[in-house]
Amino acid sequence: MKTYELNPIGTIYNGESGTFLQLTPEFIPALQALDGFSHINILWWFSDFDTAEFRSELETEEPYKNSPEVMGVFATRSPVRPNPIALSTAEIIGIDYLKGIIQIAYIDANDNTPLLDVKPYTPSLDRVETPGVPAWCSHWPMSVEESADFVWENEFNF
Repeated sequence: MKTYELNPIGTIYNGESGTFLQLTPEFIPALQALDGFSHINILWWFSDFDTAEFRSELETEEPYKNSPEVMGVFATRSPVRPNPIALSTAEIIGIDYLKGIIQIAYIDANDNTPLLDVKPYTPSLDRVETPGVPAWCSHWPMSVEESADFVWENEFNF
């Protein structure tokens, strides 16, 4: 099996003062022309779950209330997976082009999480008009904006 090498482009900082993506200096030029986009897709590493044990787990027992008793990790957003890669969409609050900092509204990453990549959110490629979901999660919000007011803790079994 072939392996691939990933190099973080920065770090995610998540604290009381806000949520920030800090690029390492060599990647700051890659921010050019990001202004004008309201949202970005962020690829990051579930670094706290990068162990051989977590990478070998392929099934999980009912992670969500009302979900099937056993689910494959590819049917979940769990950090426990063969490659602990995360994808989040976030609203851009501001960009400091000199310091290489993007402030975002929210991300579910821990503080000091490795940042792998940033891509602009473009509706023509990223938005699905009528997505289908299983019945057990059909009451979940249909947008990031609606998710902000949703009581997510009532949905998880962990």
